[in-house]
Amino acid sequence: MSTGFFWDERCFWHSGGNYAFLAPVGGLVQPLAAGGLPESPETKRRLKALMDVTGLSRALACQGAAPASWAELARVHPEDFLRKFKALSDEGGGELGLRTPFGKGGFETAALSAGLATGALRAVLRGELDNAYALSRPPGHHCLPDWPNGFCLLNNIAIAVEAVLAEGLARRVAVIDWDVHHGNGTEAIFYDRADVLTVSLHQDRNYPLDTGGVADRGRGDGLGVNVNVPLPPGTGEVGYLSAWDRIVEPVVDAFSPDVIVVACGFDASGVDPLSRMLLSAQSFAKLTDRAMALAARHCGGRLVLVHEGGYSELHVPFCGHAAIATLARSGIAADDPLGPRIAGQQPGAAFDRFVEAWIDDLVVALEI
Repeated sequence: MSTGFFWDERCFWHSGGNYAFLAPVGGLVQPLAAGGLPESPETKRRLKALMDVTGLSRALACQGAAPASWAELARVHPEDFLRKFKALSDEGGGELGLRTPFGKGGFETAALSAGLATGALRAVLRGELDNAYALSRPPGHHCLPDWPNGFCLLNNIAIAVEAVLAEGLARRVAVIDWDVHHGNGTEAIFYDRADVLTVSLHQDRNYPLDTGGVADRGRGDGLGVNVNVPLPPGTGEVGYLSAWDRIVEPVVDAFSPDVIVVACGFDASGVDPLSRMLLSAQSFAKLTDRAMALAARHCGGRLVLVHEGGYSELHVPFCGHAAIATLARSGIAADDPLGPRIAGQQPGAAFDRFVEAWIDDLVVALEI
């Protein structure tokens, strides 16, 4: 098996503005010692470093990719938005949306991030790789066509999907988003489409507060091809795997895609500062294994994971290592130092029954 790993040092150089966690500095908000937004380069850089130290990198086809072209970006984002983004980037940076600051050259870095996702998906569909992981930064799944938000400047996955559809490399694509926040941007871009299935597993009413409801099923040709799986805060591994088995799997089975793309956030981690979920590195390995089984059943194993959120500098590298090692079917391990702690915090049987009843209601609402 050949697993690709797409990355570029320049993506680690993306920088934002003067924030203290999620609040702009000023007034009574004092700058933090560490500075900046939770979306920092260190989670991704430490993941790559951990892979180098364990030797996992040497088991992968590590490579870069060209930035997404203007034409590729314009399939998803209006050209007037792209021109504003490019001009502000050239002038030294700024902010066009909500919590999406960028510095000089931010446009080029975002295009490179989208290019990594596009290169990974294209290589898998051309048969050059069995599967692949794209360490994209900045992330993308919150970005709407003309409004960046939630640290996302361009919608990496949507740009990649539109490219391979336009090139005739695929006709039907399933996007499964297990980032802890609702994939509102990807949903909005494909909401009217029948050729792209979007499924989002997320913490209920985390971010954005007003999207991600189970009743949002798509529109027009896309009716029924958008599926939201909001889960209650505190959902642990048992609940996540149940939601996958009872909702994600049958929905993807019914759609039968040519390729599966996972919006791979690690912010459902038990120690993530932006969520209240309880997953360990092993949990992400199990989700990856399930995604691989789905891909094997429907599309010859064609599967691409694209990095999204995850804000614990300690834990993200171990979660990512577990997912990528599973993707490569590698025995190279990096034991999760927080695994025992998170295992001890898993919900008890009573809460698991509550989550199962919650999933029962979702199954009924989605008519699965």
